[in-house]
Amino acid sequence: MKITLNQQATDLQANATVADALAQMQAKPPFAVAVNTIFVPKTQYAAHTLNEGDKMEVISPVTGG
Repeated sequence: MKITLNQQATDLQANATVADALAQMQAKPPFAVAVNTIFVPKTQYAAHTLNEGDKMEVISPVTGG
């Protein structure tokens, strides 16, 4: 299936979860995740199934001024 991950088209297996997408992109903590502009708590990454066409954003904090 195809989703948009950080504004880039990405292929994932059917029934992929947020955790699967994070593993594929090798995300390094700390970060926050939103799917279709809705925050997904870390405790839900393995349970939150993605759907064709979903838009997932992985946001990392930036420090400095």
